[in-house]
Formats: sequence, C-alpha cells, structure tokens
Amino acid sequence: YYHVMSRTVNGEALFGDREREVLRKMIWQVADFSGIRVVTYAVMKNHFHVLVEVPAEVSISDEELVRRYRRLYPKPTPWNPMRAEVLEGHLRDHTLEGMDLRKSLLRRMGDVSWMMKTLKQRFTLWFNRSRDRFGPLWCERFKSVLVEGDRWALRTVAAYIDLNAVRAGLVEDPKDYRFCGYAEAIGGGRMARAGLSVVDKDLAGYRQTLYGAGAGEKDEKKSISREEAVRVLEEEKGKLPLSVVLRCRVRYFTDGMVLGSPSFVEEQVQQDAGKRPKRAHVMTGTDWGGLAVGTGLRAKLFR
Repeated sequence: YYHVMSRTVNGEALFGDREREVLRKMIWQVADFSGIRVVTYAVMKNHFHVLVEVPAEVSISDEELVRRYRRLYPKPTPWNPMRAEVLEGHLRDHTLEGMDLRKSLLRRMGDVSWMMKTLKQRFTLWFNRSRDRFGPLWCERFKSVLVEGDRWALRTVAAYIDLNAVRAGLVEDPKDYRFCGYAEAIGGGRMARAGLSVVDKDLAGYRQTLYGAGAGEKDEKKSISREEAVRVLEEEKGKLPLSVVLRCRVRYFTDGMVLGSPSFVEEQVQQDAGKRPKRAHVMTGTDWGGLAVGTGLRAKLFR
C-alpha cells in the first residue's frame, strides 16, 4: 500500500468545487485504468492525498485491457486519437501493432508512479484549458509513503487522509466534506465503500478512529484547540489522544518513508541501508498502536 500526495506550485489554493470534483472523478478513472485500488482519498484546495493498494502481479486479459482503455479514453483525443474499437481489433487479430500496444499499456498497469503521472498530466491539461492557462501546475513529482498491509496501519493512515478538511477548518465532520473517500462512502458510493472495507467492513470501527473511542476522548477533543495540541506535542513533548493528534498535521504520514510495525519498517529500510545501518523509529505524541516509520523526523513534526 502507498500513501501518495501532491501539492500545487507554491501551495496556491487553485481548486474550487468544480476543480476538486473533476480531480476526484479522475482519481477513480485513472486508478481503474491502472488496476490500482483506492482505499480512500482527500482532494483539497491546493493538494490531494490518495491511499492505494498496488497489486503484486499484473495479469490482464485482452477484454479487460480494452475495458480499462475505454475507461481512460472514452473518446479520441488529440494526444490519443485511437478508439477502443481499434485497439480491440488489433488484439483480436494478434497484429504486430497490437502486440506493441499491449506491451506499452501493460507497462502502465499496477504502477503507482505511472498512475500519478497520468493523473497529474490529465488534470493539468484540463485545468490549463479551462483557465486559458499554461505552465506547470504541481510543485513536485509526488511524495509517497509505503504502508504495511496491516489493518491498523491502514486505518490510521486512512483516517489522517479523511480528516484533511477537518484540519483545514472547512468542516467539523469529514462526512460533510464531499471530496474525501469517507464522505463518498457514507453517501453510498460503491467504490468508496469497497475501498474503505479494507480498513473496516462496516465502517463502525473506522468511525471510532475518526472521532475518538469513548466519551473521555471526545470531551477532550472538544476542549482543546489544534494550536494548544501542537504546543503540548512540540514544546512539552507530551502525549494526547489519537483523535486529537490526527487533527494536527503530522509529518510521519507525509515524510516517514515507510509506516507500519517496527519489524516491517526495519525490513524495508534495511534493503536500502547503504553504508549506514538504518532502523525503525517508533512514532511519538500518542498511542499509535505500536506503529513506526522509516525516518527519524525531528523538526516541526506536528503542526
């Protein structure tokens, strides 16, 4: 699993409701083409987050390849003029062009880098045309954190993503923010519900992670501001309930490199240890349920 995110140039708040809705739809469209499962997402005014499951192996029939191609290219475009029916004919007749097309398309499947590249390019083309604008839209390639396929690790990362609008002060409840996976799932979105079923089959346990389990945590969440929470976490090096900390910006989720159990993180970072041995770093600030990350973040961990 990967938590991937990208921000606009200079962090400019360029996306209104229309832009966020188009990007939301493109996330589902490009992920379906790529054969990548969206667990949840959040589209904000100047950035977006997606938690995805990338398949270990890619085995695709010609019929499925045509379906995915048609999903991404329902109509010919100046940069991709070939109709799905033409691709279907090449694959059916086993032409040399069809074999080359199949190889080319398969290289884009099951690859989070290709998914993000395709998504950002398509949205940039649409955005620039709609604004009579030109030039880059995104400030960087994208950030990514490898996440262990453990239900608690996935639930924690998903909750952090779905609480983006709460942290930004746009809503008090993530179910009221239409551009995130949780709100789409609560609204009956089939794909969004299927995605979040990875972390909780009926969303009841997930809601506890979002809102805090038990009245005590809920009462404390209401009585402490985010500014006060950051002060306790940063200056006093204290601990707060998980539901409170998730309402702060936490760099573990964006810069931690790898997130999961200490044994999982250790295994991943040792693969790229180089001359200097690397180790897992246990997450601080709350009871993270034993989670660790692959980098020892120090400055401005909570914001």
